[in-house]
Amino acid sequence: MIRPCLDDERPAILAIVNAAAVAYRAVIPADRWHEPYMPAQELDAEIAAGVVFWGCEHDGALTGVMGIQPVRDVQLIRHAYVLPATQGAGVGRALLEHLVDRSDAPLLVGTWAAADWAIRFYERNGFTLVAPARKDELLREYWDIPDRQIATSVVLEHRGQAASATSRTASRITSSGSPFSR
Repeated sequence: MIRPCLDDERPAILAIVNAAAVAYRAVIPADRWHEPYMPAQELDAEIAAGVVFWGCEHDGALTGVMGIQPVRDVQLIRHAYVLPATQGAGVGRALLEHLVDRSDAPLLVGTWAAADWAIRFYERNGFTLVAPARKDELLREYWDIPDRQIATSVVLEHRGQAASATSRTASRITSSGSPFSR
């Protein structure tokens, strides 16, 4: 069952994120890895910044989580993680489909460029990689991450959205000279 996560489920969200994030340890730059991957204060800050977590519940326990965050004219898929024991069982796909179906704005997701499995997952589920120059602009426009993370990340956009975030950003650049004009 896909449902909104409850406030008292923050420890379960952290357990899922940190267990699943171990897969990144060997592929992301060493200076971007830390233990735990997501501390409780970071989760609290993400929720305070508008990330709404949805969970997949099986037999009374969360098996996967995925956040969505509205940022101006897009929605960002954030912190998509599935317990290692349930990966490959459709939990991530079910969560993503749930969020895509409810989205009323273009959807973007950022992930580590070296995380081939994550990129393939999003591509199988209707997302496409944006060009490298565009991804830098989008990461600066919609995320609050350090330059080092921008350099080692990719952005994918959902193909099914009627209005393209990358097209709108390109229009702002063409008309204003800057992607940061509001």
